[in-house]
Amino acid sequence: METAIKVAFATSDMLHVNQHFGSAKSFAIYAVDPEQSEFLEASQFGELAQDGNEDKLSVKIQLLDGCAAVYCQAIGASAIKQIVAQGIQPIKVHDGSSIKHLLIDLQNEMKSGPSSWLAKAINQHKSPDPQRFDEMEHEGWQE
Repeated sequence: METAIKVAFATSDMLHVNQHFGSAKSFAIYAVDPEQSEFLEASQFGELAQDGNEDKLSVKIQLLDGCAAVYCQAIGASAIKQIVAQGIQPIKVHDGSSIKHLLIDLQNEMKSGPSSWLAKAINQHKSPDPQRFDEMEHEGWQE
């Protein structure tokens, strides 16, 4: 899965996106490339209020380290600001959206020409081209 990216889904049942980011009881995290997706982990949280508890966000944002996106039912402005600063794209979907179908949609987008956030995420997770220095030398670059 050379071009795989990690994505998270705010879920209570591991099947559907049905949680607000800030008060999500759990996240399902997947690795996804154009051909396959692989469940990596489920992270569980205790009961959290949606408002008045900003500290809850830092734990969730740390958990999402390395993720390119997080799918959720809703997300507040403070959370958006914090996750975007970490390079994570928030994606708001309808309550009850199927994780399986969202994964398929993401793979289809990867195949057909990714949106700007997805293209950026894929490029960040690619290994550097081992031929890049040979090409630079051929062009006349010198140390």
